Amino acid sequence: MSDPYLGLTMLGLIVVAIMMGFPTAFTLMGLGMVFGFIAFWNPLQHWYGNRIFDLIVQRTYGVMTNDTLLSIPLFVFMGYIMERAALVDRMFHSVQLAFRRVPASLAVTTLLVCAFWGIASGIVGAVVVLMGVIAMRPMLNAGYDVKLASGAITAGGTLGILIPPSVMLIVYAAVAGQSIVKLYAAAMLPGFFLTFLYLVYILGWAIINPKIAPKLAPDQYRIAVPEYLQRVQGGSRSVVPGLLAAAFRPSVVRGAHTESGAPARYGLIAKSLLVLSVPVFLTVGTFGATWWYVTVYNAPEAAATATAPSKPATVATAPTAPPAAAPAPAEDKPQEVGLAGEATDDSAGKPDGPPQEVTSFMERTTSTAGTIPAHFYPWFSGLAAVAALLLFVYFWRMDGEQLEILKELCVSVVPLGVLTVIVLAVILFGICTATESAAIGALGALYLAVMSRYLRPVLWWSLVGAIVGVLLGWYEGEAFASLIVAGSISGTLLGTVAPGLWYLRTSPELRRNLKESTFLTAKTTAMVCWLFVGSALFSAVFALHGGQGLIERWVLSMNLSPLGFQFTAQLIIFLLGWPLEWTEIIVIFCPIFIPLLSHFQIDPILFGTMVAVNLQAAFLSPPVAMSAFYLKGVSPKHVTLNQIFAGMMPYMLIVCLCLAFMYIWPGMTLWLPEFLYGK
Repeated sequence: MSDPYLGLTMLGLIVVAIMMGFPTAFTLMGLGMVFGFIAFWNPLQHWYGNRIFDLIVQRTYGVMTNDTLLSIPLFVFMGYIMERAALVDRMFHSVQLAFRRVPASLAVTTLLVCAFWGIASGIVGAVVVLMGVIAMRPMLNAGYDVKLASGAITAGGTLGILIPPSVMLIVYAAVAGQSIVKLYAAAMLPGFFLTFLYLVYILGWAIINPKIAPKLAPDQYRIAVPEYLQRVQGGSRSVVPGLLAAAFRPSVVRGAHTESGAPARYGLIAKSLLVLSVPVFLTVGTFGATWWYVTVYNAPEAAATATAPSKPATVATAPTAPPAAAPAPAEDKPQEVGLAGEATDDSAGKPDGPPQEVTSFMERTTSTAGTIPAHFYPWFSGLAAVAALLLFVYFWRMDGEQLEILKELCVSVVPLGVLTVIVLAVILFGICTATESAAIGALGALYLAVMSRYLRPVLWWSLVGAIVGVLLGWYEGEAFASLIVAGSISGTLLGTVAPGLWYLRTSPELRRNLKESTFLTAKTTAMVCWLFVGSALFSAVFALHGGQGLIERWVLSMNLSPLGFQFTAQLIIFLLGWPLEWTEIIVIFCPIFIPLLSHFQIDPILFGTMVAVNLQAAFLSPPVAMSAFYLKGVSPKHVTLNQIFAGMMPYMLIVCLCLAFMYIWPGMTLWLPEFLYGK
């Protein structure tokens, strides 16, 4: 006995139950079982012969076999390991020193570290609590306005759930039946653009009203310069020429001492020169990787077409498909869960990726994936020249104090930054799937956690592992690139496992961190997976009663334009973010909109990215606003919840502004996935 109004009753009951505090996952399963029992009721059968029990098993098994969800526990474990290893304290101090002369330097530093740490961990609660402990009191002690301080922490902490690798995007990909790698590529630029808007707001407010963010006293950001660096620098403005000269004349530092009182040796000069090379290596590596990907890896067919002899006429008349760039890994085409899978029966025969058309003003020409973009060489040369000029000016003005700050940045920021870039790059370039990339990230996080306490043993075991990996690859006859990969993975694995197991028995802190990270990962993963089971069952029963069809007919009867539908859908999601969390919105309400996207010719990748940006408001909007409660728990007693809410509200308006930019300029979202994987 199915009835569309029973489906609408389900939808209303789930909202009421969540507002009353019932567990979302088990409420979804309970309502699905009860209303499914009614839908399948047959008075001629015994009650235990009802087909709802078969549907429960089928939907649960479907979630268990969804390969995309494997990346969730790995990414969550990566975040908890790094959070428990206390790597962020030193990072905050070094970044604050780097931005010490910027207006509202503490707030800017807090936002940047929140965003960076959020990208690495992806756990909003952990980032907000940790940054609240580290940054809230220093900002209040420096005279910062409470609203500015709380807004920077809460808004910055939510960015990690948007910028890849993001658990939110994994959940949406599984619900909508989309490729996670394309969603990651689509969310990259909007995430950084939203971060830029937050920074503009903080800097603009501090410049207009300097009283809300007083300048720090010089003694609060000065750093002691060692005696050997003072000798090397001499009376010069820059320390770089003196270091280069000291490399060939080490007697300059003879008799000098370090901060600890030990005599300065030639190794300090070598270490300083190595630190100076880090910005150069990072810049050259970034431009080199870009050149290799665009001109070598991404466009081999285009180069072959330009050099190959002409084909016979009979062959030339055959239609040829446009060359494809790095394909999205096959694993990341997830099994369809919920209404997205119910609504598209012929989806298996369609190619993976967004449809050829989106909204009327978003029409684009044929994909240029696999070819070198127009004006690439002038842009590349110009940006390379600008980067070289900036490096020259930076080194020319670098004194001993700035060199010490660079050392701190290299120790605290660079390792975590390199790990994050590697995890994202191997996904976006199609080298491995999201699950395999998550495994790399989890291993890298363990490596950094062990290395932070036992540096020398980790480096020695890493060297041994790298040599073993290269020798095994050479024995198997692998190419040079494969040898580098084999050496890197083997070095990381042995550098983590050998010293980690050895010191695990003698280090209570290491055992506690590993135990807590494993427990929290299991807890978070169980919550997400049970939520998927409940969502899959609820969605199937909702569609069985005809609730989805009733809503579709109602929306279509309104004769909305694509713009009107986008505005209505995003407005509903924005308002739902006030009482509900993002998990309920994605697994319950997004499947209602997803089947309608094809009618309005809206790209599901664009829609999903806009939903992810919109759901930033779910963490910033009272009364649920979990970020506010996280921060209130670690703030001084005089900081009220209303002050935190007031500090968060402007960032909700910035989220709306970012959504408007994304709709007006869809290329900001769709350019990168189309360039990497084609349309």
